[in-house]
Amino acid sequence: MQQMAEFQSQYCSNLDIKRICSFDYELIDERTHALYHQSPRFLYIKKGKAKFMVDTELYEVGENCLLSILPWDCTEVIEVEEALQYEIIKYNYEVVATMLHSVVVESSEDISVLKKLEITPVITLNENMNKEVDLIFSKIKEEVGIESIMQKVEHESYHEIFVCTLLAQLITIFCRQIDNNRMIPKVLAEPGDPRALILRYIYMHLSDKMTLDKLSKKFYMSKSSISKYILEKTGLSFNELLNEMRVTKTINYLLYTDFTLEELASIVGYVDAAHISKVFSARMDDKIGNYRKTYGKALQVGKIKETKQDYQIIEYILRNYSEDLTAQSVAEHFQISVIELNKALLWQVEKNFYDFLNLARINKACEFLLETDMDITDIAIGVGYNTVKTFRRNFVQLRHMAPSEFRNNVSIQE
Repeated sequence: MQQMAEFQSQYCSNLDIKRICSFDYELIDERTHALYHQSPRFLYIKKGKAKFMVDTELYEVGENCLLSILPWDCTEVIEVEEALQYEIIKYNYEVVATMLHSVVVESSEDISVLKKLEITPVITLNENMNKEVDLIFSKIKEEVGIESIMQKVEHESYHEIFVCTLLAQLITIFCRQIDNNRMIPKVLAEPGDPRALILRYIYMHLSDKMTLDKLSKKFYMSKSSISKYILEKTGLSFNELLNEMRVTKTINYLLYTDFTLEELASIVGYVDAAHISKVFSARMDDKIGNYRKTYGKALQVGKIKETKQDYQIIEYILRNYSEDLTAQSVAEHFQISVIELNKALLWQVEKNFYDFLNLARINKACEFLLETDMDITDIAIGVGYNTVKTFRRNFVQLRHMAPSEFRNNVSIQE
């Protein structure tokens, strides 16, 4: 049986769960076990050298490397050549993500900011960037104190705005390094286990009412093999893991938004308000209403009305993908502009309208190819394409093979 991974706390601070950011020093001088991170963080390596696994990729990290770890990323230090000494900033994902959503205007061709951090989790800083990152880490330390020595800092006015601005600067530096292909450490040859991506995928798609069936079709694995992997890695059943993730996300929304329980249920994948209340009480030993009263609303972030509409847009496209949808028709349905429609989709699913619509159609086509004997022409028409030629072109673009090759060569792994 493989080594079970550990879970890191969902809070970025043990001093105050309402904190949106914390700072500390850490050291790693030997190989570690796999660890799933429920809250994201930046690791700024000051000294040392080691082989560091992030999900499925292995990096050699050392002095002046900056690592971005996102929610439910799995990390593991495989080998330590020289003890790693680093500064670490943990932050609240929902707060920072919502802040970026409200200020970043991305074109339909752009990869979203947070997606870039996922694709390229490690960079090496040049001398100028090094000075900027040093300054940002120093300012955050001064603002929030040092976590490990239980240093509680009295926050000045506009604390949340100041911290979020510093985090935005740090993310900007990271993305600029990626965009310019500057000093990104080479991924080492040893491949990781692709199943490590399953947990992060579940977390990022909780609102889709995740099921083993959906995971099976996404990762081309049997339901039993996915369940076995999750149990071996986490010690939890699939449903127990879902509830753990949902409660974690629910806590963030309770602290930072005014969503009703019905709205929260839809966002994090519960059936209804009664379901979310039952699971929360069982996990936290407290009623959800009492929890919100006790901790109160820490701060208000984002535009709640627009956020709710984002989920409605996604649901509408997924429900009507086979219809003759256009960006203009969907925008008009929700009484917004096409630019606003694409911005909402880039934020929520990291794709513009046409890319997301094609993805929905091709995903459904994959199900038909694997589970039925339907003719490829009928599948093309059935998922919303006017011609087989258009269907084939989009299928090859997303799956890197023709539909017939997919049907003959891809199978559900046991």
